[in-house]
Amino acid sequence: MELAEIQQAIEQLPKDQQATLAAWLAERGQAAWEAEIERDFAPGGAGTALVEEMKADARAGKFRPFEQGRRKNR
Repeated sequence: MELAEIQQAIEQLPKDQQATLAAWLAERGQAAWEAEIERDFAPGGAGTALVEEMKADARAGKFRPFEQGRRKNR
């Protein structure tokens, strides 16, 4: 089945079924996003280096409370 056929079929669904489909697609997208984040921040994942860098910065005192705001680069 081609995408255009699927789109046409969706257009023909009653509005409540379109809403149910939209919710299902959103849930599916959220689950995929969460799985990607878990992979990225698992040991050896793509985000591991970032986490280690942030930990090192925290140990070095390079963070300030949010109330102080962001330092502007000059």
